[in-house]
Amino acid sequence: MKLTKKSHSCVRLEKDGRTLVLDPGGFSEQDAALGADAILVTHEHPDHFDEGRLRAAMEADPATEIWTLASVAGQIAAAFPGRVHTVGHGDTFTAAGFDVQVHGELHAVIHPDIPRITNVGYLIDGGKVFHPGDALTVPDHPVETLMLPVMAPWNKISEVIDYVREVRPRRAYDIHDALLTDLARPIYDRQIGALGGSEHLRLTPGGTADL
Repeated sequence: MKLTKKSHSCVRLEKDGRTLVLDPGGFSEQDAALGADAILVTHEHPDHFDEGRLRAAMEADPATEIWTLASVAGQIAAAFPGRVHTVGHGDTFTAAGFDVQVHGELHAVIHPDIPRITNVGYLIDGGKVFHPGDALTVPDHPVETLMLPVMAPWNKISEVIDYVREVRPRRAYDIHDALLTDLARPIYDRQIGALGGSEHLRLTPGGTADL
């Protein structure tokens, strides 16, 4: 499996000539979703869900399909009948040849005065990769590669470190990093790497890794 990091929380996974894209939102490249056989979206916030990027991918390839939760599906399903699938916690399905399990139900708390929205995470190929979206969800399955939301309005570094410790992946790659300046990256790298208990890695947008 080949992992390609796109900007912010978007990643592309490639296997056996097919491509799965997760969270091609408004902070990601304009073409982040193009060429995808299947697209997964964790929740409705615009840095994870961008209707224009999804429409471009769906219109470019009539075989492309989307799996997402109801709040996102309701905004785009009418335009692509039969190609947008609604999922929730506990569901399993196959998308572009990848086996997917859905974990989690709610977005992390941003502030007590802000209502929580729904959010799901996706466990790929039996734990090869886990993308939690905007939550610190711990799946009930070992994780080899954790996509780690490293910097967000709803987290702090101690929570990120404890999340890595709880999931105990073989490795963790930073996502949700568009708000993290280059000045801060060495601090995060050093502290998460030293305290998380797992190999902590970072790819620049466009960077790849074989999993």
